[in-house]
Amino acid sequence: MHIIITSPMENKRLRLVYLTPSLYIAGGVERVLTLKANYLADHFDYDVTIVLTDGGDKPFFYPLSDKVRVVQLNIGFEELWKLSFLRKIPVYLRKQREYRRKLTACLMELHPDVTVSLLRREINFLCHIGDGSKKVGELHVNRANYRNFEAADSNWVKRLFARYWMRSLVEKLRRLDRFVVLTHEDAEAWPELDNLEVIPDPLSFRPDTVSRLTEKRVIAVGRYVYQKGFDLLLQAWANVEKKCPDWQLDVYGAGNREPYERQMQQLGIDSLRCRLNGPVDNIQSAYLKSSLMVFSSRFEGFGMVLVEAMACGLPVVSFACPCGPKDLVSDGIDGLLVTPGNTDQLASAIIQMISDDGRRREMAIRAVEKSHMFDLPTLAERWKKLFESL
Repeated sequence: MHIIITSPMENKRLRLVYLTPSLYIAGGVERVLTLKANYLADHFDYDVTIVLTDGGDKPFFYPLSDKVRVVQLNIGFEELWKLSFLRKIPVYLRKQREYRRKLTACLMELHPDVTVSLLRREINFLCHIGDGSKKVGELHVNRANYRNFEAADSNWVKRLFARYWMRSLVEKLRRLDRFVVLTHEDAEAWPELDNLEVIPDPLSFRPDTVSRLTEKRVIAVGRYVYQKGFDLLLQAWANVEKKCPDWQLDVYGAGNREPYERQMQQLGIDSLRCRLNGPVDNIQSAYLKSSLMVFSSRFEGFGMVLVEAMACGLPVVSFACPCGPKDLVSDGIDGLLVTPGNTDQLASAIIQMISDDGRRREMAIRAVEKSHMFDLPTLAERWKKLFESL
């Protein structure tokens, strides 16, 4: 590996390095990182490099600006996915030593002004690399669910390890020059730290138009996993469809739909008016053909689909789960927030919104106004201010 910065003028630009595992996955972190890196390079003329550990030569899922450089260290942490918890330990330690050696050499050669970790494996040693750069961490999930071991996939060894790991993590985060979280709610969950900054994720698009709110359709978006709470949404919808027989629910997302299809049958939900769809290429179109967004997550890091729906002119009904909805939705103004996990309240709020067309339209206007807070140029200026203050 040999990286050369040839132009003397480039040395006067702010040099920024991002550290993340890969860019070939169609994930939210990958999308946000690509958006930010492209904007900082194209609009602020930053010298931006993204350093990867995995993915080899797989193509990037999201388009990357020609001005953004990528360095592939080929550590291969993905090998750990195939191993049992105990077998992971020696392999992890070996790969971690390799990563530290290669990343140190890379940063010493690049000499960035700021190095940004997306809080993956490098957080264990990043602040000990003496390349002269300021060190920044970004967290894209809330504290309670960061590296969380779910009860169904846990044992006493994992729980003991998780407690030790969190104490160790806090000590490492204290050494960062800045630690950036997505919501004010999550910032309050880190009382041990005094280097916190709150900068939310940016919208990936700004639609040219908004929903006319004429379709009698409710939309939900997310992966078919426990976190997204679609089992809770279906429990609520079983009550909604009885009182609002001319409305339908459409869910869009990747993952295994079979458990939710079985739940629909058990609840007696009409499959013609409640459809569990796969992912779509143009989610904007799905938002624009809907009149209400429902968000049923048990927990989040942010909840970007809420902002996307609001930008498309949809008011929202959401669980006030940690973390995101309480930062994004003003209850009674641009949407309704209900007690996390309370399906009766969720059903009642959906029925309220369906039944009051005037209120729904007023909230839709406020939702669009709120969404402008998350436009990429607005949030990029906040990142620029943070980086240049360092």
